[in-house]
Amino acid sequence: MDELKQAVAEKSSWFIALGIALIILGTISIAFPLFMTIAAKIFLGWMILIGGIASVVHAFYARDWGGFFWSLLIGILYVIVGGWLAFFPLAGLIGLTVLIAVMFIGEGLVKAFIGFGLEKEDGRLWVIISGIAAIIVGIMLFSGMPSSAMWAIGTLVGINFLFSGWAFIMIATAAKSD
Repeated sequence: MDELKQAVAEKSSWFIALGIALIILGTISIAFPLFMTIAAKIFLGWMILIGGIASVVHAFYARDWGGFFWSLLIGILYVIVGGWLAFFPLAGLIGLTVLIAVMFIGEGLVKAFIGFGLEKEDGRLWVIISGIAAIIVGIMLFSGMPSSAMWAIGTLVGINFLFSGWAFIMIATAAKSD
């Protein structure tokens, strides 16, 4: 058993647990796509808002370093964008949908690259399929604009989670079988 397969086999329960968690989250996302879309946007907004507040506080506490103005400006920008995302959840769904589409395409390319790099490893096909599915999800998001913005993020995030979850389970199962 080579090092990669052995490492996966030793931690297979973690791979399976992650796979199950992703499958559950994917199912919830598909069942409630608008809720998932809004929840994702609000969560992202709060994360950016908190980062912005931290940047503004940092600017005032470390003002002697010479980058006070730029640090403060970036912090204020984060606060404005984060607040807009968090408190106006239906505004900007198209922009967020484009961002998610780009993320899925990038993720898919990386997964496919990793899958093809595994050579003859068990589970390789599942990693490649997961990558191709992510690329297709990203393309689907782009092709349905602008009407897809209301349902697409939640549904397609769910589909991506399902494929990723099954990929983790199949990799763990294949590694344990040897």
